[in-house]
Amino acid sequence: MNNLFEDNESSGPITCSFCGKTQDQVKKIVAGPGVYICNECIDLCKEIIDEELAPEKTSEDLLKVLTPAQILDKLNEFVIGQENAKR
Repeated sequence: MNNLFEDNESSGPITCSFCGKTQDQVKKIVAGPGVYICNECIDLCKEIIDEELAPEKTSEDLLKVLTPAQILDKLNEFVIGQENAKR
């Protein structure tokens, strides 16, 4: 059984401790004390942290109401003609 602090190099190619990919399968592997992490796992961790730290939408953000002029502008982008239906 592998000890977390064993020298991974002596047992074969360096692999990411999280996904198991070898250094040939990824762009970069960063070494820590007895562990390795690849750039792909770092990117995934960053996405997870960014999602958790992102500001939550407030009820004010969710309830923003468009003005009639803004609604008409949006309709004009997607509906050609039918001016009576837009009013």
